[in-house]
Amino acid sequence: MNNKDNRGAFIAFEGIDGSGKSTQSALLIQKLRQEGIPCYATMEPTDAPIGSLIRQVMTGRIKTDNKAVAALFAADRLDHLLNEVDGIVSKIESGVTVVTDRYYFSSYAYNSVHMPMEWVIKANEQSSAILRPSLTVYIDIDPDTALDRIAKNRFRQELFEKKSMLVKVRDNYMKAFKLLEKEEKVVIVDGNRPQEEIAEAVWNAAREYF
Repeated sequence: MNNKDNRGAFIAFEGIDGSGKSTQSALLIQKLRQEGIPCYATMEPTDAPIGSLIRQVMTGRIKTDNKAVAALFAADRLDHLLNEVDGIVSKIESGVTVVTDRYYFSSYAYNSVHMPMEWVIKANEQSSAILRPSLTVYIDIDPDTALDRIAKNRFRQELFEKKSMLVKVRDNYMKAFKLLEKEEKVVIVDGNRPQEEIAEAVWNAAREYF
């Protein structure tokens, strides 16, 4: 899915909280603009109504069952792909490269802390059938380092931002990558290095899609 067929590429950034993936996705957008490549930055959960509801669940303002949370993520993702205002699919089909901060691997890693991963993958089947990333970039970082960053930058810790949870989430990412290695293109980038070195590694991995 690249400019060879006049469609945009689709790059998804993944990582545990505090990994620096949001910074790296922004730096990739900056690089694409410098290269004159039409691009669009987005994230999940989205700012749409379902995504806003998810954010309230994640901060503890709304309480609901873990399966309901997983279903909300799946619904928000489908809207993210298909809505008529700024859906990812329409942008890619018009030749715009989309860079997203989180996609369905986040659901596989986070929601599977509380339920079988196979269930979560099944719940997101429609999204993967509609659009798989050209490339998923996983920024890999030690959970202790991630928590140090989170403590410095945020006033409120979200539900998944505790060490034991981040360790489980990281393990789930690795399990999902192994489980889906034949279907998905994933590159793992060492996130413990300086920001500039990480950005260079990301660009070296992504540049072939442009």
